[in-house]
Order: sequence, then structure tokens, then C-alpha cells
Amino acid sequence: MIHSQFGKKFSSSSSISLLMKDLNEGLRTPDVIMLGDGNPAHIPEMDQYFQQLLIDMAKSGQLNEALCNYDGPQGKDAMLQGLANTLNEQIGWNISAKNIALTNGSQSAFFYLFNILAGRCEQGIKRKVLFPLTPEYVGYTDTGLDDDIFVANKPQIDILPSGQFKYRINFGSLKITDDIGVICVSRPTNPTGNVITDEEMMQLDTLAKQHAIPLLIDSAYGIPFPGIIFNQATPIWNENIILSMSLSKLGLPGCRCGIIIANETIISAISNMNGIISLSPGSIGPALMQAILKRNDLLKLSQTVIKPFYQQRVTETIKIIRRYIPESRCLIHKPEGAIFLWLWFKNLPIDSQTLYSRLKKRGVLMVPGDYFFPGLNQYWPHAHQCMRMNYILPLEKIEQGIAILANEIEIAYQ
Repeated sequence: MIHSQFGKKFSSSSSISLLMKDLNEGLRTPDVIMLGDGNPAHIPEMDQYFQQLLIDMAKSGQLNEALCNYDGPQGKDAMLQGLANTLNEQIGWNISAKNIALTNGSQSAFFYLFNILAGRCEQGIKRKVLFPLTPEYVGYTDTGLDDDIFVANKPQIDILPSGQFKYRINFGSLKITDDIGVICVSRPTNPTGNVITDEEMMQLDTLAKQHAIPLLIDSAYGIPFPGIIFNQATPIWNENIILSMSLSKLGLPGCRCGIIIANETIISAISNMNGIISLSPGSIGPALMQAILKRNDLLKLSQTVIKPFYQQRVTETIKIIRRYIPESRCLIHKPEGAIFLWLWFKNLPIDSQTLYSRLKKRGVLMVPGDYFFPGLNQYWPHAHQCMRMNYILPLEKIEQGIAILANEIEIAYQ
């Protein structure tokens, strides 16, 4: 029944669909310890804030208005203007509502952007997406209409004290060939929690401009909001940068609201694609965002509630890991942001897929590292020695999962 190349590609199983299936099943199975999904934590202060916000919106009629009306294909006008004003006033940017478009989640945004900027082009050229630093987000892997549109640059690995390590961009091996259509980085990086430095960002921005291609920054966990970054990082945007954010990591993943900030040509393209594919972005997320912006709470909540919660939780989680798993067995990527820890089992006799399967049988869900290397077209043992875990669960559940992980590691060495 499925005849087209498009149908065959996008109806097939994929790494991100398998991950979301695990997430769905795990959330509905109380005994499963979910250490692998990307659902944000239920921060009590944020849950209470959203509940009161919805009550206020229902009383004022704003909620009914959002539920019962379409927005335009670019997104809710008042929210776009409010966000532009906030970023100009509090970050010092110079953007307007014409520089912002909304999508039904940032996953949709990357599907749009990758296929606008890469794939088959005029004169038979096939342009590609360059990841200057790998590993990268699993959700990118299957988003291209054409196969083989990603190329990745292996990182430099710095071994740090206290059983930690850090990936850095290897600019010496970074090649921007004529077929590259866009440079893409996530900051902080999903899966590793790595935060590309300001200096690295400036180098990438300069290289992108020199080659007349855009720099696409996935800031789903980053700055200006939700601000889950634990070291110094400066928000960056200019006409050559495409910045992607969302409401998910504020604590609203069910709203499916992605935010793109870019030059007007890109925004126009996104708006037209919204109109064709979905008429308009959903209205509930933008209505909530408009109310948050009107209260001037967006950046304040990011800095005073969301960031401190995750920063404290990651510190406590690492302490738990080290009670069960020594440095000789496992190195941890330096936690600089996002909601994940990236574990490197350098000399483990089994690969990450096997470890994933064994953990799943014991009711612990983590994500094997193999999924996070889109565009790396060569075998690299390191890619099969890593696992991603979140630290959003209550600490007692995290400890239960880590104890099982430690036991499986010891079994593997026997």
C-alpha cells in the first residue's frame, strides 16, 4: 500500500520513534525507571505557576479564545511581538516580530529547516547539514527527505579531573566543503550536556559567514530561555544565525510549540510551510507564552526556578553514580547544561545496545549512544561505549536505576 519514497522512509521505524515509544510505555508503567527520555522534570514551582496561569486565562476568556480560533501561519501575532520586545529589552537584541515564527514543536522546525537548506538543489547539487561536533541529538537523524544529507566532525576529547571528560570542536579537522548548506549545533548539546564556548560559537559564526551559509543553533535547553546552562555562555544572534527554541523545557512539552528566530526570508519560508502542512501552529502554547511574557516572568523563571533545580539535581545525581560506579568503570561528560548525563564505559566488554537491552529487561530505560552520531560515516568504537541518562526523576528512583546499572556493568566484566 505504501508506494512513494517519502512514504517508505517516514513510515519506517526510526531511532527517535523508538525512543518516544519507550517514553510513552515507560510513563504508563509505574515500575519502569525512566532514565532515558527527554521529558522535562515536573518542577513543583513551575507546575503550580502553569496551573494558576491556566485558571487566570480561563477566567479572563483568553483560554477560550486560544482554543476556539486559528492563529496565522507565522504564529500568534501578540506573542511574537511580546517575545521580540522581551529579547530586545532584556538581552539587547534588535529583532522584530518579523524575525520570529512558531512551529508545532521544534522537531517540526528542524524537519522544515534541514529540508529548506539541504538536500537536492538546482543543477543536481545535493547540499548537506554539517555537525561540527558529534555526538548530536538523535531526533535529527531521520529528518531529511533525502538520505545521506548529514556529515559530522569527530570531536577532540579532553580528559578532566574527577572522572570527567569534555568534547571540544576539532577545528583542525573541520572541513566546510562546497556542498555544505548549513552548519548546525545544539547548545547545550543533547545528549552530552556540553556547552560550546563563546569563542567556539564566534569561530563557527565567522566560518558560516565566510562560506555564505547559515549557522543553525538548537537552543531547546539553552539561552535566552529556559536557561539550563551551568557555566558562562552568551546569547548570540545575527541575520546569518537561525536560533531554535521551544516551550518544552520550560515544562510545557505537551503544547508542542517551537520557536524560530531568523532573518525574514527564513521566517517567510517557515510560515508558508506551516500554512501548507498544518494551516497554522497550535494556539495553546503561544497563548500561555503571551501571558508569561505579559507578566515579565519568562527570563526570571528560567534563572530563579528552572536552572537552579537542574543544577542541584545533576550534582546530586553524580554523587549517586560515584557511590555505585567508580571512575575506572565510567567517565562522565562534564555537565554544563541540558537535562542529561553522558556516560562513557571505555573498556566495557559489551556495547551500548547490549547494555540497553539488559537494562530494559530489568525495568531501567536508558538510551544507547549509537543513536547520537548522525552523519558520522565511519566506525568509531567510542560511539558504541556511551549511554545517555536523564536526571529528572526523584533521587530515590535515580538511585534504584543506578544500582541496577552498576550491577549489569559488573556482570559484563565477569
